[in-house]
Parts: sequence; C-alpha cells; structure tokens
Amino acid sequence: MTVLHRRDLLKGGAVSMAVSMMPGLARAADIASCEVRVPAGRLRGIRAGGADSYLGIPYGEGVSGEHRFKPARPAQDWHGTHDATHLRPGSMQRAAKSWAPGEPPNAEECLFLNVWVPTGAKPGRPVMVYNHGGGVTLGSSGTIYTNGAHLAAHQDVVVVSTNHRLGLLGYLYLDHLGGEEYAGSGNGGISDIALALRWVQRNIAAFGGDPGNVMIFGESGGGLKTSCLYAMPAAAPYFHKASIESGPGIRLMEREAAMDSTDRVLRSLGLDRSTWRELARVPAQRLLDAQEQLEKDMAGVDAFRGRDGIASVGLGGIGPVRDGHVFTAHPFDPEAPAVSKNKPLITGGNAEEETSFAFMRGDMDAFRLDEAGLAARAREVVGDGAPDMIAAYRRDRPDASPSQIYIAMRSALFSGIGARTIAERKHAQGGAPVYLYRLTYARGDMVPGTTYPFGALHGLDMPIKFDNPDPPPPETGLDPLAGPRPERVAMCRTMSELWASFARNGRPSAAGQPEWPAYSLDTRAVMCIDLPCRVETDPNPAERAFWDARPSKG
Repeated sequence: MTVLHRRDLLKGGAVSMAVSMMPGLARAADIASCEVRVPAGRLRGIRAGGADSYLGIPYGEGVSGEHRFKPARPAQDWHGTHDATHLRPGSMQRAAKSWAPGEPPNAEECLFLNVWVPTGAKPGRPVMVYNHGGGVTLGSSGTIYTNGAHLAAHQDVVVVSTNHRLGLLGYLYLDHLGGEEYAGSGNGGISDIALALRWVQRNIAAFGGDPGNVMIFGESGGGLKTSCLYAMPAAAPYFHKASIESGPGIRLMEREAAMDSTDRVLRSLGLDRSTWRELARVPAQRLLDAQEQLEKDMAGVDAFRGRDGIASVGLGGIGPVRDGHVFTAHPFDPEAPAVSKNKPLITGGNAEEETSFAFMRGDMDAFRLDEAGLAARAREVVGDGAPDMIAAYRRDRPDASPSQIYIAMRSALFSGIGARTIAERKHAQGGAPVYLYRLTYARGDMVPGTTYPFGALHGLDMPIKFDNPDPPPPETGLDPLAGPRPERVAMCRTMSELWASFARNGRPSAAGQPEWPAYSLDTRAVMCIDLPCRVETDPNPAERAFWDARPSKG
C-alpha cells in the first residue's frame, strides 16, 4: 500500500471526516493518506492510529430509474484513483438524513461499502463483514458505533460494512407482476449484500484479507439479514461463518402477505396492478410516504414472534420474502439451512433489549409497573396464559419486580427465544458448532425520570464488539453506550476479541475469560458476556419450558 503526503490529504478536506469516523483513535495531526490497488481499481484512503480506512467504495451499479426494484449489477472497474476518504450515501429512508458526522444525505444510489485494514501489509487476515441494523427500513454502515478502525487495528482483522437498499426500494415484492425481469425484488436488499460479498471475494486479498475466511455478522435488522444470508444459496460461496445478534430471522414473509403489502402500496400511490410499472417513475419521497402509510396500516401486527423470529410477518409489512426464487425455504424453520451446514455460528442477544424500545417509544409506565399492570400487559401477549407466564418468570427470578418481569418477557420475544431456537436447530443439524450468548453487561445508569436501570439494552453490543468505548453522542436518538462505567474499555476489548477469534478460527475465545462451550441440548450452555464473562447451564429453565409449551405463531 502506498502512503501519500499528509498535505495531499489536507487538500482533499478529509481530515475532519477522518477524526469524526475514528473516535479516540487518532488526532488530525496523525492522519496520513494511503493507497491500494485492488482488481477493481486504485483506491485512496486514510491512515490513522494503526488502521487504514477505505470508505464509500462502489460495489454495484445504479439502482434507480429503470433499474429500481431490479437485481443489482456488479460495479464496473474504474480508471484512475477512487477517492475512498469519505462516506457515501446510505439508502433512502424516512427517519434520518444521515447516520454519522459528514455522511452525505441518503439516496437511492447507495451500493457502497467500507473497508478497515490494520496498517502494514500482511496477507491472510480474517475478514469480518458487518450488516447494519435498523430493521429493513433504517440504518447505514456509517454509524460511529460500528466504525471498524479499532476492531481492525486491535484484533488484526479486515472489517467490511455495506450500505444496501432498504424499505420498499429493497423489499417491494413485484415478482407476480414483473416476471423474470423483477424476480427477487422482494429480497433486493439481501441480494445487494450478496453482491457485496462477491466484491469482497474478488478484491479483499489486496487489502490483506483472506477470501477463504470470511465471517458475516449483524445486529438487530442486521441479524435478520445475516440469518437470510446464512440460508441463501447465492451467498453461500462467499462466507464461511456467521453471527446472528439481537435479530433472529427464523421465518420470512410468505408471498401472499408480500402481495398484500404491494397492493396497499399501489393503492396509496393511486396505482393498481394494471399500472404498476409507473412505480419506476414515482419520486422516491412519495415511495417513502407510501411506506410510512403501510407501516401505519400494519402497526397492530407484532413482528416480535418468539420462535418465529422477527419479521416473519414483515416489519411494518416490509421484509424478506420466501419467494421461491431467492429463498425457497425459511432460514431456520423447520430446520437449520443445509446450505450452511458446515459453517460455525454464533447467535444470541442482550438481556434487556426491551428497555431501549420502551424508552424510545415513550412508554415510561413500563419502568414502574405494579402487579396489576404486569398482568394486563402479559394478557396482551399470551392471553389466558398470562398467570402461567408470570409464575414461570418468577420461578427463575424470585426477586424481580413487575417491570423486570415485563422487560424480560418482551426481550425474550424479541431475541431470546428466537436465538435459542436457532441454536437448537443448528445443533440438531450437526456439521458445525453453534455458540449461544447473552450480553449481561449493564451500561450503569438509570432510565431518565425513574429508578429503573437501562441494563444491557438493545444496541449496547454495537460499540462494544467494535471496540469503540467512547463514541461521541448521536445527534438524535438514544446513545447505547452512555453511562459512567470505566469498565467499558475492558468490556469492548473482551467482546471484540471473542468475535475476532471466532472470525479467525471458528472458536470464540478471549484472554482471561472462561472457555465458551458449543451449545447442546445436554448442557444448554450460554456465555454471559460481562466482566468477567461466565458460562451458565440452562439459564431460566421455567421460562424456557413455558415458551416451548406454546404453539408457534407461524
């Protein structure tokens, strides 16, 4: 890799971006420019604090206009040097213009990826490809929490993250209307990631990465995407292990549900099945408006489905589809996917996922429930089974408050039950081990206006596993790593080492921590990720028995 003079980088105006993208890693005075030649062309990136960052690399051709909703095409190789010193747009979405300082506004043309590499040419490093969260309608690879510079520099791995189509642009099902030309449209966002994995396979060796040792991983909606990729024949040649985090994708939308969402969108836009081709000319903002209306129409449908995982009925009517083309079967129902039988897997979630969701939707009553309030909320979820559910949770948690029981129940429905289901079915399949975890490290402060602790809330694992202990606070939303605990630095180093070691050899381990045993029905071992980590055998058996006795929603 070629290193350029710092004055050349300053002329490009990229120093402020580099500082914002590398929290705590380097001062502007320490930043240099670097270049690398890959099969696709030459790239100019940023060198700082032991990591080289190449941002906003195109991996796909245009997906707007006449190419909207169609399968993405590989990006053409380029001549000259591509400027990879700054982020490129994330997908069009309704909630945010961008997700990081200096990130350009979201746009339809969003097929870009980022690569972080330890400084110093050394071949054969494991590759970790991250799928961002935000369900399938929000998010970006540019978030400060998942900046890969620390993870690459400290763990000697190559880190990749992608932007890909979201919402209706990535998941509007048109197979039944457009035939072969639009085949796979209901899974366009997932297929985009598979295309990015093809780019990685071709180009990553030039960065020092091993194309024969690629791990895919993702959190929340990124966990759902990773679940889909794990079961996707078109992606299978391009990765070798995976981690599904706080987003178990077990079942997909069925075609009938996807067609219903399409009809609703067409009506919202004043179109019908005879005029659907006008969708290619509808302004993107109108599509976002139609998506928002669809999400409102589907607001009463609970997408947190326990043993069915998340998104089996779509997240707001939008999600990957069992279309008979990209997916002929569900990812983990009724069994683990045969296409990844020999690929090791990590799966799990955070102990208090629900604190984040309750806080963000303004449900402050969730943090001060009495017994009557708990019973009422339990009935909303399990009907007449509410007394039995509460009793089961109390057997496992005799000292828990009503709010703690409620948070545990909702967290289980979001990720806990689904993660365990994936672990059980992967173990039953054989071929490769599966490792189950629960993040129990608490961030150390209280929900504002209450005495209820945030705990291990949803999203807390993002900056931890990326080894970003001190990211700047977000401009909007909840900062998942706020809190006073100085131990966060050690926690970040431990979890990032667990994930990097798994990427390296398929066995998660970290210095000074107990051995993480593979999951089996004999022990039901769960690694509780904390300081220190600990292994628990069949934790919360009464809770497990209660949910196992209930029928799947299908």
